[in-house]
Amino acid sequence: MDAATSRPAVVIDNGTGYTKMGFAVQPVLALAAGYTTSKCEMTGVVVDVGDGATHIVPVADGYVIGSSIKSIPIAGKDVTLFIQRLMLERGEHVPPEDSFEVARKVKETYCYTCSDIVKEFNKHDKEPAKYIKHHRGIKPKTGAPYSCDVGYERFLGPEVFFSPEIYSSDFTTPLPAVIDKCIQSAPIDTRRALYKNIVLSGGSTMFKDFGRRLQRDLKKIVDARVLASESRLHGEMKAQPVEVNVVSHPIQRYAVWFGGSVLASTPEFFAACHTKAEYEEYGASICRTNPVFKGMY
Repeated sequence: MDAATSRPAVVIDNGTGYTKMGFAVQPVLALAAGYTTSKCEMTGVVVDVGDGATHIVPVADGYVIGSSIKSIPIAGKDVTLFIQRLMLERGEHVPPEDSFEVARKVKETYCYTCSDIVKEFNKHDKEPAKYIKHHRGIKPKTGAPYSCDVGYERFLGPEVFFSPEIYSSDFTTPLPAVIDKCIQSAPIDTRRALYKNIVLSGGSTMFKDFGRRLQRDLKKIVDARVLASESRLHGEMKAQPVEVNVVSHPIQRYAVWFGGSVLASTPEFFAACHTKAEYEEYGASICRTNPVFKGMY
């Protein structure tokens, strides 16, 4: 499903025997999962990296800025395919029929995001025993055990989001640059708030230090723009720094569903619900308004 347009259901039973249900756009729910205070900040950018698609969706006061949505053709499955290719090129003894599944397990178990790809290569070359992992499996057809080494792909897999040219020549724009373009295309009065609340969503954002690397690279882009603006003004005016904050949390793999649970547990959710009797009296038009969580926005 398209993360920017699909509408998953939010269902909750309030303990009175009635089941309440509402509908919300996925990025809005993912954004709600990122807050832990009583005040719900529903302005931010949701970076949703799933298995088959990556969407960058800006949300202002709970409403998606549709004209600024960006997508990139790199997602979790591409990381798996890249790891599979690297292991095959290195000649690892992985059963061909099991190579994709092994690559997926390597991605989920051993991969991490590095801060500098050149330094990471040097670290692996100097102390290979420290960084090379060994994956063990059983051949599907014969049941015989086998093992393979997991080396550079540990950090090269997640690197496709930051240096996509190592994976494909068709798309070479790094994820931080796409996020920056997304925010810069949003209304100017929302940009600072959007930079301040960039929420990660989806299983392919769970790599170690993924959020830290994303924040660092995006901060570099923003700071370079601020410095360029100051140089054009020849020092006559000091540009205000822009705060960049990427929000990571342990449940970001299931951020949409967790956010739905959070919003469905608020008093505003129940205030916006309608009974079956009201629906029968007014018809479908009663569901076409958007009063849900209005008090929070």
